Amino acid sequence: MRSTASSRASTTPAASSGSRPVPRDLLTVDESALGISWVLDEPMQRACHAILADGKVWFVDPIEVDDIVDRGAALGEPAGVLQLLDRHNRDCAKVAERLGIEHLNVPDAVPGSPFEAIKALRFPGWKETALWWPERRVLVVAEIVGTNQIANAGGGGAGMHPMLRALPPGSIRRYEPEHLLPGHGAPIHGPEATTELERAYARSRRDIPKAVVGVIKAYR
Repeated sequence: MRSTASSRASTTPAASSGSRPVPRDLLTVDESALGISWVLDEPMQRACHAILADGKVWFVDPIEVDDIVDRGAALGEPAGVLQLLDRHNRDCAKVAERLGIEHLNVPDAVPGSPFEAIKALRFPGWKETALWWPERRVLVVAEIVGTNQIANAGGGGAGMHPMLRALPPGSIRRYEPEHLLPGHGAPIHGPEATTELERAYARSRRDIPKAVVGVIKAYR
């Protein structure tokens, strides 16, 4: 398992800025037997994953940066792009079209994969699916829990999304992952993955004041 920091910059158009180029630097690249995870160097620390399972590569909420998607595709047979949050358009459609694979948007199931699709949230304006790979104890969570400063209130580890802290959804709490792959922030591997998931729930409400401060600091 290898995690590296990268300062290479790629200039690609952001969906929200039309044709205006926006520099995107990679903060970390995490490589392991599970595949590749990459995190953007920005306040939200958007994280993307290319997960290798049974010779197939599943891309989760990908963003094209340099050749990172192609590196993921080279791990095995590209099988699909999984958009786990309705508003995580990112480069999902673009990657699916370029690689000639299916784009599944907030799926209730992922046929041909070892993943169990969890209906994590199904609210108007917030539809989110999480993934559970029982054999490898991998939990992939797009938004409910993250490891960036906005989610963990600057306290390190995992934390609850600020908008969910008052009433955290219990849909993923029962899982005991060995690998926690969030949609924001770096992955957590080992026994700490379960510990941090539970800690995110346990401190959800009491860390609300710190979370406000964390959001402000993240965007300074």
